[in-house]
Amino acid sequence: MRTREWFQAHSFLYQEFGDVAELGRIKRERGLTTTLVLPTLNVADTIGSVLEEVRDLASPAVGLIDQVIVVDSDSPDGTAEIAQRFDVEVYSENSLMPEYGPNHGKGDAMWRALSKANGDIIAYADTDTGNFCRQLVAGVVGCLIAKSDIKFVKAAYRRPYMRDVVSVPDGGGRVTELTAKPVLNLFFPELAGFVQPLAGEFAGTRELLYSVPFFSGYAVEVGLLIDVLKSCGLAAMAQVDVGVRRNRHQDLGNLSRMGYSVLRAALVRAMAFQRDPVTDLSDPSWAREEVVSYLHAVAGVNGIQLDEFPDVLIERPPMRTALRAELH
Repeated sequence: MRTREWFQAHSFLYQEFGDVAELGRIKRERGLTTTLVLPTLNVADTIGSVLEEVRDLASPAVGLIDQVIVVDSDSPDGTAEIAQRFDVEVYSENSLMPEYGPNHGKGDAMWRALSKANGDIIAYADTDTGNFCRQLVAGVVGCLIAKSDIKFVKAAYRRPYMRDVVSVPDGGGRVTELTAKPVLNLFFPELAGFVQPLAGEFAGTRELLYSVPFFSGYAVEVGLLIDVLKSCGLAAMAQVDVGVRRNRHQDLGNLSRMGYSVLRAALVRAMAFQRDPVTDLSDPSWAREEVVSYLHAVAGVNGIQLDEFPDVLIERPPMRTALRAELH
Protein backbone atom coordinates (compact mmCIF):
# COMPACT_ATOMS: atom_id res chain seq x y z
CA MET A 1 0.00 0.00 0.00
CA ARG A 2 1.50 3.31 -1.05
CA THR A 3 1.81 6.06 1.56
CA ARG A 4 -0.57 8.50 -0.14
CA GLU A 5 -3.21 5.81 -0.62
CA TRP A 6 -2.83 4.74 3.01
CA PHE A 7 -3.10 8.33 4.23
CA GLN A 8 -6.41 8.86 2.42
CA ALA A 9 -7.95 5.54 3.46
CA HIS A 10 -6.58 5.14 6.99
CA SER A 11 -6.76 8.66 8.47
CA PHE A 12 -9.91 9.22 10.50
CA LEU A 13 -11.54 11.99 12.55
CA TYR A 14 -12.29 11.29 16.20
CA GLN A 15 -15.90 12.35 15.57
CA GLU A 16 -16.33 9.07 13.69
CA PHE A 17 -15.86 7.39 17.06
CA GLY A 18 -17.52 10.11 19.14
CA ASP A 19 -20.43 8.09 20.53
CA VAL A 20 -18.55 6.39 23.35
CA ALA A 21 -21.63 4.59 24.69
CA GLU A 22 -22.18 3.04 21.26
CA LEU A 23 -18.51 2.06 21.11
CA GLY A 24 -18.93 0.38 24.49
CA ARG A 25 -21.90 -1.55 23.15
CA ILE A 26 -19.97 -2.69 20.06
CA LYS A 27 -17.04 -3.69 22.28
CA ARG A 28 -19.26 -5.90 24.41
CA GLU A 29 -20.98 -7.30 21.32
CA ARG A 30 -17.59 -8.32 19.93
CA GLY A 31 -16.59 -9.80 23.29
CA LEU A 32 -13.59 -7.46 23.66
CA THR A 33 -11.91 -6.06 26.76
CA THR A 34 -9.72 -2.96 26.93
CA THR A 35 -6.78 -1.75 29.02
CA LEU A 36 -5.43 1.79 29.25
CA VAL A 37 -1.82 2.25 30.42
CA LEU A 38 -0.75 5.66 31.76
CA PRO A 39 3.03 6.10 32.33
CA THR A 40 3.72 8.90 34.85
CA LEU A 41 6.67 10.95 36.02
CA ASN A 42 6.14 14.02 38.21
CA VAL A 43 2.71 14.88 36.79
CA ALA A 44 0.92 15.72 40.03
CA ASP A 45 -0.47 18.85 38.39
CA THR A 46 -2.19 16.95 35.56
CA ILE A 47 -2.80 13.31 36.60
CA GLY A 48 -6.02 14.15 38.47
CA SER A 49 -7.68 15.80 35.47
CA VAL A 50 -6.49 12.94 33.22
CA LEU A 51 -8.06 10.32 35.47
CA GLU A 52 -11.28 12.33 35.77
CA GLU A 53 -11.69 12.09 31.99
CA VAL A 54 -10.75 8.42 31.98
CA ARG A 55 -13.23 7.67 34.79
CA ASP A 56 -16.10 8.65 32.48
CA LEU A 57 -14.89 6.21 29.82
CA ALA A 58 -14.62 3.44 32.41
CA SER A 59 -18.04 4.11 33.96
CA PRO A 60 -20.73 1.38 33.73
CA ALA A 61 -22.83 3.67 31.54
CA VAL A 62 -20.08 3.78 28.90
CA GLY A 63 -17.88 0.74 29.55
CA LEU A 64 -15.27 1.65 26.97
CA ILE A 65 -12.27 1.03 29.26
CA ASP A 66 -12.20 -2.05 31.51
CA GLN A 67 -8.78 -1.70 33.16
CA VAL A 68 -6.67 1.38 33.90
CA ILE A 69 -3.01 0.98 34.86
CA VAL A 70 -0.86 3.84 36.15
CA VAL A 71 2.83 2.92 36.07
CA ASP A 72 4.75 5.55 38.01
CA SER A 73 8.45 6.38 37.97
CA ASP A 74 8.51 6.71 41.78
CA SER A 75 7.62 10.38 41.34
CA PRO A 76 8.60 12.47 44.41
CA ASP A 77 5.81 15.01 43.75
CA GLY A 78 2.98 12.72 44.90
CA THR A 79 1.76 11.58 41.48
CA ALA A 80 1.11 7.99 42.62
CA GLU A 81 -0.73 9.12 45.74
CA ILE A 82 -3.12 11.21 43.63
CA ALA A 83 -3.69 8.32 41.24
CA GLN A 84 -4.53 6.01 44.14
CA ARG A 85 -7.59 8.13 44.91
CA PHE A 86 -9.16 6.79 41.74
CA ASP A 87 -10.38 3.29 40.93
CA VAL A 88 -7.24 2.35 38.99
CA GLU A 89 -4.25 0.03 39.41
CA VAL A 90 -1.11 1.91 40.45
CA TYR A 91 2.34 0.32 40.19
CA SER A 92 5.87 1.51 40.70
CA GLU A 93 7.68 0.81 37.44
CA ASN A 94 10.50 -0.90 39.37
CA SER A 95 8.08 -3.38 40.96
CA LEU A 96 7.12 -4.83 37.58
CA MET A 97 9.30 -7.49 35.91
CA PRO A 98 11.98 -7.00 38.63
CA GLU A 99 14.12 -9.77 37.13
CA TYR A 100 15.04 -7.25 34.40
CA GLY A 101 16.65 -4.94 36.96
CA PRO A 102 15.95 -1.22 37.51
CA ASN A 103 13.67 0.53 35.07
CA HIS A 104 15.29 2.51 32.25
CA GLY A 105 12.96 5.29 31.17
CA LYS A 106 9.54 5.65 29.61
CA GLY A 107 9.75 2.84 27.07
CA ASP A 108 10.85 0.33 29.67
CA ALA A 109 7.96 1.34 31.97
CA MET A 110 5.49 0.96 29.09
CA TRP A 111 6.84 -2.52 28.37
CA ARG A 112 6.70 -3.62 32.02
CA ALA A 113 3.08 -2.45 32.30
CA LEU A 114 2.14 -4.93 29.58
CA SER A 115 2.74 -7.71 32.11
CA LYS A 116 -0.34 -6.49 34.03
CA ALA A 117 -2.53 -5.60 31.04
CA ASN A 118 -5.53 -7.90 30.60
CA GLY A 119 -7.30 -6.29 27.65
CA ASP A 120 -7.72 -7.61 24.13
CA ILE A 121 -7.03 -3.99 23.15
CA ILE A 122 -4.25 -2.13 24.97
CA ALA A 123 -3.96 1.66 24.76
CA TYR A 124 -1.36 4.11 26.04
CA ALA A 125 -1.64 7.83 26.76
CA ASP A 126 0.74 10.48 28.07
CA THR A 127 -0.20 12.15 31.34
CA ASP A 128 1.48 15.56 31.09
CA THR A 129 -1.30 16.93 28.89
CA GLY A 130 -2.85 20.12 30.20
CA ASN A 131 -5.99 19.81 28.08
CA PHE A 132 -6.42 16.03 28.29
CA CYS A 133 -9.80 15.01 26.93
CA ARG A 134 -11.53 11.70 26.41
CA GLN A 135 -11.13 11.80 22.64
CA LEU A 136 -7.37 11.16 23.01
CA VAL A 137 -8.27 7.68 24.26
CA ALA A 138 -11.69 7.12 22.70
CA GLY A 139 -10.39 7.97 19.23
CA VAL A 140 -7.65 5.35 19.08
CA VAL A 141 -9.54 2.68 21.05
CA GLY A 142 -12.74 3.34 19.11
CA CYS A 143 -11.00 2.86 15.78
CA LEU A 144 -9.82 -0.61 16.83
CA ILE A 145 -13.28 -1.53 18.12
CA ALA A 146 -15.16 -0.27 15.06
CA LYS A 147 -12.72 -1.53 12.41
CA SER A 148 -11.76 -5.15 12.87
CA ASP A 149 -9.14 -5.04 10.10
CA ILE A 150 -7.06 -2.45 12.01
CA LYS A 151 -4.52 -3.66 14.58
CA PHE A 152 -2.63 -0.49 15.51
CA VAL A 153 -3.77 3.15 15.77
CA LYS A 154 -1.83 6.35 16.48
CA ALA A 155 -3.31 9.67 17.57
CA ALA A 156 -2.78 12.63 15.26
CA TYR A 157 -3.12 16.17 16.59
CA ARG A 158 -1.93 19.75 16.44
CA ARG A 159 0.51 20.64 19.19
CA PRO A 160 0.89 24.41 19.72
CA TYR A 161 4.18 25.84 20.89
CA MET A 162 3.71 28.20 23.84
CA ARG A 163 6.37 30.70 24.84
CA ASP A 164 5.43 33.45 27.28
CA VAL A 165 2.34 35.01 25.68
CA VAL A 166 3.12 33.87 22.13
CA SER A 167 1.44 30.76 20.73
CA VAL A 168 2.47 29.17 17.44
CA PRO A 169 -0.33 26.75 16.41
CA ASP A 170 1.89 24.17 14.71
CA GLY A 171 5.18 24.99 16.45
CA GLY A 172 5.32 22.13 18.93
CA GLY A 173 6.78 18.67 18.45
CA ARG A 174 10.22 19.81 17.37
CA VAL A 175 11.86 16.37 17.67
CA THR A 176 9.02 14.97 15.58
CA GLU A 177 9.50 17.52 12.80
CA LEU A 178 13.29 17.80 12.80
CA THR A 179 14.31 14.20 13.51
CA ALA A 180 11.57 11.57 13.37
CA LYS A 181 9.87 12.59 10.14
CA PRO A 182 13.08 13.09 8.13
CA VAL A 183 14.56 9.75 9.23
CA LEU A 184 11.31 7.87 8.55
CA ASN A 185 11.05 9.46 5.10
CA LEU A 186 14.57 8.33 4.36
CA PHE A 187 14.53 4.77 5.70
CA PHE A 188 10.86 3.84 6.21
CA PRO A 189 8.86 5.97 3.72
CA GLU A 190 5.74 3.84 4.26
CA LEU A 191 5.46 5.57 7.66
CA ALA A 192 5.75 9.12 6.30
CA GLY A 193 1.97 9.54 6.42
CA PHE A 194 1.81 9.56 10.21
CA VAL A 195 1.19 13.08 11.49
CA GLN A 196 2.53 12.30 14.97
CA PRO A 197 4.87 9.29 14.73
CA LEU A 198 6.09 9.95 18.30
CA ALA A 199 2.63 10.38 19.84
CA GLY A 200 2.27 8.78 23.24
CA GLU A 201 -1.41 8.14 22.53
CA PHE A 202 -1.87 4.91 20.61
CA ALA A 203 -3.58 1.54 20.85
CA GLY A 204 -3.01 -1.93 19.50
CA THR A 205 -4.35 -5.42 19.82
CA ARG A 206 -2.94 -7.46 22.66
CA GLU A 207 -1.75 -10.05 20.13
CA LEU A 208 0.29 -7.40 18.30
CA LEU A 209 1.75 -5.53 21.28
CA TYR A 210 2.77 -8.80 22.95
CA SER A 211 4.65 -9.84 19.80
CA VAL A 212 6.97 -6.83 19.29
CA PRO A 213 10.00 -5.66 21.31
CA PHE A 214 10.08 -2.30 23.13
CA PHE A 215 13.01 0.10 23.19
CA SER A 216 13.73 1.87 26.46
CA GLY A 217 13.50 5.62 26.98
CA TYR A 218 12.41 8.02 24.25
CA ALA A 219 13.30 5.54 21.51
CA VAL A 220 10.14 3.54 22.26
CA GLU A 221 7.68 5.33 19.96
CA VAL A 222 9.70 5.26 16.75
CA GLY A 223 10.85 1.70 17.45
CA LEU A 224 7.28 0.48 17.95
CA LEU A 225 6.08 2.17 14.78
CA ILE A 226 8.80 0.50 12.70
CA ASP A 227 8.35 -2.91 14.32
CA VAL A 228 4.55 -2.81 14.01
CA LEU A 229 4.97 -2.03 10.31
CA LYS A 230 7.18 -5.08 9.93
CA SER A 231 4.86 -7.24 12.02
CA CYS A 232 1.42 -6.48 10.56
CA GLY A 233 1.95 -4.23 7.52
CA LEU A 234 0.78 -0.71 6.75
CA ALA A 235 -2.74 -1.83 5.78
CA ALA A 236 -3.41 -2.83 9.41
CA MET A 237 -2.29 0.58 10.77
CA ALA A 238 -4.28 3.80 11.08
CA GLN A 239 -4.32 7.26 12.67
CA VAL A 240 -7.11 9.32 14.20
CA ASP A 241 -7.19 13.13 14.29
CA VAL A 242 -8.06 13.95 17.91
CA GLY A 243 -7.76 17.75 17.74
CA VAL A 244 -5.29 19.80 19.79
CA ARG A 245 -2.94 18.53 22.49
CA ARG A 246 -1.00 20.78 24.85
CA ASN A 247 1.79 19.38 26.95
CA ARG A 248 5.15 20.29 28.39
CA HIS A 249 7.89 21.69 26.22
CA GLN A 250 11.51 20.70 26.74
CA ASP A 251 14.49 23.01 26.39
CA LEU A 252 16.76 22.59 23.37
CA GLY A 253 19.38 20.62 25.27
CA ASN A 254 16.85 17.96 26.29
CA LEU A 255 15.36 17.95 22.81
CA SER A 256 18.80 17.34 21.33
CA ARG A 257 19.25 14.24 23.50
CA MET A 258 15.73 13.02 22.74
CA GLY A 259 16.37 13.48 19.03
CA TYR A 260 19.56 11.45 19.32
CA SER A 261 17.66 8.57 20.96
CA VAL A 262 15.03 8.61 18.21
CA LEU A 263 17.63 8.74 15.44
CA ARG A 264 19.69 5.99 17.02
CA ALA A 265 16.73 3.59 17.31
CA ALA A 266 15.63 4.20 13.72
CA LEU A 267 19.15 3.63 12.41
CA VAL A 268 19.53 0.44 14.47
CA ARG A 269 16.42 -0.92 12.77
CA ALA A 270 17.34 0.34 9.31
CA MET A 271 20.79 -1.26 9.44
CA ALA A 272 19.46 -4.52 10.86
CA PHE A 273 16.77 -4.90 8.21
CA GLN A 274 19.30 -4.06 5.50
CA ARG A 275 21.53 -6.90 6.72
CA ASP A 276 18.65 -9.35 7.17
CA PRO A 277 15.26 -8.32 5.69
CA VAL A 278 13.51 -11.33 7.27
CA THR A 279 14.83 -10.77 10.80
CA ASP A 280 12.56 -12.37 13.40
CA LEU A 281 11.92 -9.71 16.05
CA SER A 282 10.41 -12.30 18.38
CA ASP A 283 13.80 -14.02 18.73
CA PRO A 284 15.07 -13.14 22.24
CA SER A 285 18.66 -13.10 20.98
CA TRP A 286 17.66 -10.04 18.99
CA ALA A 287 17.45 -7.93 22.16
CA ARG A 288 20.34 -5.61 22.95
CA GLU A 289 21.60 -3.34 25.70
CA GLU A 290 24.03 -0.62 24.71
CA VAL A 291 25.22 2.54 26.44
CA VAL A 292 27.02 5.20 24.43
CA SER A 293 28.05 8.77 25.20
CA TYR A 294 26.20 11.69 23.67
CA LEU A 295 28.52 14.70 23.52
CA HIS A 296 26.79 18.06 23.52
CA ALA A 297 28.90 21.14 22.83
CA VAL A 298 27.29 24.39 24.02
CA ALA A 299 28.14 28.06 24.27
CA GLY A 300 26.79 29.69 27.42
CA VAL A 301 27.28 32.78 29.53
CA ASN A 302 30.43 31.26 31.02
CA GLY A 303 31.95 30.35 27.66
CA ILE A 304 31.95 27.15 25.67
CA GLN A 305 31.82 23.68 27.20
CA LEU A 306 31.44 20.06 26.19
CA ASP A 307 28.85 18.09 28.15
CA GLU A 308 28.59 14.31 28.12
CA PHE A 309 25.42 12.31 28.66
CA PRO A 310 24.96 8.51 28.65
CA ASP A 311 22.39 7.33 26.10
CA VAL A 312 21.04 3.96 27.18
CA LEU A 313 19.38 1.89 24.47
CA ILE A 314 17.87 -1.28 25.89
CA GLU A 315 15.63 -3.50 23.82
CA ARG A 316 13.14 -5.50 25.82
CA PRO A 317 11.98 -8.74 24.21
CA PRO A 318 8.35 -9.24 23.13
CA MET A 319 6.26 -9.62 26.28
CA ARG A 320 5.03 -13.02 25.13
CA THR A 321 8.65 -14.22 25.02
CA ALA A 322 9.47 -12.65 28.40
CA LEU A 323 6.49 -14.22 30.17
CA ARG A 324 7.20 -17.62 28.61
CA ALA A 325 10.78 -17.42 29.91
CA GLU A 326 9.47 -16.44 33.35
CA LEU A 327 7.38 -19.59 33.52
CA HIS A 328 10.48 -21.71 32.91
